[in-house]
Amino acid sequence: MATTFAKAADAGTSVEHAARIEHVSKSFAGPAGQQLVLDDISLDVAPGEFVTLLGASGCGKSTLLNLVAGLDKPSSGVITTEGRPALMFQEHALFPWLTAGKNIELALRLRGVPRADRRGRTEELLELVRLQGAYGKRVHELSGGMRQRVAMARALAQDSKLLLMDEPFAALDAITRDVLHDELTRIWNETRLSVLFVTHNVREAARLAQRVVLLSSRPGRIARQWTVDIPQPRRIEDAAVAELSREITEELRGEIRRHGQH
Repeated sequence: MATTFAKAADAGTSVEHAARIEHVSKSFAGPAGQQLVLDDISLDVAPGEFVTLLGASGCGKSTLLNLVAGLDKPSSGVITTEGRPALMFQEHALFPWLTAGKNIELALRLRGVPRADRRGRTEELLELVRLQGAYGKRVHELSGGMRQRVAMARALAQDSKLLLMDEPFAALDAITRDVLHDELTRIWNETRLSVLFVTHNVREAARLAQRVVLLSSRPGRIARQWTVDIPQPRRIEDAAVAELSREITEELRGEIRRHGQH
């Protein structure tokens, strides 16, 4: 009935999962009574694993991510994570009255990083997301892609073992999104974070993930999973990515048709 943030393992101690979702269901009150949105979801994310959650609109993807983040509580079941997760949304949610650097420093301050160490750590994070020299730039001076890079740096500033991403590139144009796919893959390879990434874009899921998890239409249940062994770096137009995308799309269409029949 709760989300538990387990302490990160001590150095030299391995953990079995970065996130464990056990028989989780979620209902919301509606005009016709309680409406079941998620039904008996069980899913593990291994340390360092990149998992994408895919499904039709309204299937409960974002709801599940919010439960893992601890922003809401499941109606039943248990969620445990390796420490408190970091969360990145579709909207950058940067404070417009702060510079790029100060937005990141805010996350460091909330984490208790001493003032003397914040500027240096912020510069390191800006370099990681390839925004060297952007410390003093205001939000309105940044492009959409740059704002999402700052948002990513702010999420990384939380020093979490698990990064939750809720359609972070959906509002970007195709070229910027393609560039940020490359950047996210590079950052994931460098940091070995565990990532749980929500998307409705099948090719995005196939390009990024080690594992794709398809949720059925409401109520959301795990319909199928794919282990993706296509070597990285991948391109969205690669033949192997396109072939996997076709297979996933057919399964997704089937879920939508089944939902429409009820």
